[in-house]
Amino acid sequence: MTSILSRISDHALAVLALSSVLGLATAAHAQPAQSDTPLVSGNEYVVVASRPNNLTFVDAQTDTIFKTCSLPDNFSPGTLQVSPDRRRVYILNNDFGDLYGVNVDDCKVAFHASLGINSSERSKAMFSIAVSRDGKEIYSVVNPTIMGTESYEVLVPRLLVFSTDGGLDAKPIRGFPAPRQTSLIQVGNDGALYVVGPDIYRVDAKTGHFSVYLPLRNWKRPGYGAPDVLDVWPSQTPQNTLDLLYTAQHFKDKKQDPATADTVYGVATIYLGTGKTELLDFTNFSEVYFTDARSPKNPNMLYAVLKHLDKFDIHKKKQMASASLEHSYYTVSFNTNGSKLYLGGAASDLAVFDPETMKQTADIKLSGDMAITMPQVFVR
Repeated sequence: MTSILSRISDHALAVLALSSVLGLATAAHAQPAQSDTPLVSGNEYVVVASRPNNLTFVDAQTDTIFKTCSLPDNFSPGTLQVSPDRRRVYILNNDFGDLYGVNVDDCKVAFHASLGINSSERSKAMFSIAVSRDGKEIYSVVNPTIMGTESYEVLVPRLLVFSTDGGLDAKPIRGFPAPRQTSLIQVGNDGALYVVGPDIYRVDAKTGHFSVYLPLRNWKRPGYGAPDVLDVWPSQTPQNTLDLLYTAQHFKDKKQDPATADTVYGVATIYLGTGKTELLDFTNFSEVYFTDARSPKNPNMLYAVLKHLDKFDIHKKKQMASASLEHSYYTVSFNTNGSKLYLGGAASDLAVFDPETMKQTADIKLSGDMAITMPQVFVR
């Protein structure tokens, strides 16, 4: 089956290769408040990383920048997770090689861990960062390589576990072998880790035991070819779910002739509260999307984004509306009550849309492009 990546424009492929992407925003630069200004308890915020290496908090009531924090070291990928108590934002950064914990109220870096065990090792985590439900541990699947003078030695990936009170030179408190080709992690209410790779694995965070929980590459859906999944954006959704888009060939009959098959888009979902899984086709393939968001008001309404913001009724498998965009956006996120959509990634502006009218209501200019980071929405 033709890969999703082969259908993506040269512009998008360049960004997935971690190149710099410049924005086409129209709003003027907002002046952030002082970085030590605390967030307001009970208020809703959007937090996002952007170049040169900043963490920006947007007031979701006014859709204006509340404050910006400067981060240490280098930007990329800027993958974020907000702690359960909403007091700290954790970020995978510094060229995929370090984890940081930033206090939301005063912008101080309270946690730092290098993913390499020693100076001869280069270790990178591919968008892999998650925080335990009690806020005491942080997880990352790391890909280590010994950097010799004349050769490289690729080692077995490892799941590393850190204590969030490890300070500025945190060391792993546990470590386990992990499968190759994994990316993002989300944590279930029961403490289990869901690690996305060729399949979605369920992992015991205490013992490091990996087991296939939701097959993807190895699914056995009658009449379907193997799916293609793009999985680098971990969204902390209001519905407490892990959602991934997939494309797959749906064959007409047992001959499984690719020439007559339909290529369908679908969404794979794990409900993190219960562990329930779903695989739902929602439309035939017509263009590429990078991420989706299902409405907190009506989970049957799904929104997908890249070159357009499109709205689908999953039950009817029907496209309901489409909005043209000023430029590509890689991520789409709902606010808590489902009244707003935030489009991010790629460029230097967050676009705000009304999910009912599909009209843009605001354009929030950041310090620089977001590249492949995922904004997160939370209530302080």
